[in-house]
Amino acid sequence: MKHDDIRDLADLRAALREFAAERDWRQFHTPKNLAMAMIVEAAELVEHFQWATPEQSLSPAPEKLAEIRDEVADVLIYLTELADVLDIDMIAAAREKIAKNAVKYPPPGRA
Repeated sequence: MKHDDIRDLADLRAALREFAAERDWRQFHTPKNLAMAMIVEAAELVEHFQWATPEQSLSPAPEKLAEIRDEVADVLIYLTELADVLDIDMIAAAREKIAKNAVKYPPPGRA
């Protein structure tokens, strides 16, 4: 699959499967390894905001935004691979979690 053909999570999952298979990396893609790699990438993402003010975090310089974009992509990639290995439908999981949160955290005045 060409990178430009990735349009949704299913395409991303397929592209990542192909990428890993071509490199014989699936053997390393255990839930433990993928979760750890995702956390490392999330920490790299956090570094970009560590000492920024809230205002600065809302408008990073273009070169900083490009770096942030790469880290967001890394987190998404590892999360997608983790969900794939564990056979988790991320959209269904998110939908269910939003429903749980709606019950747990009702809007003010509706409790």
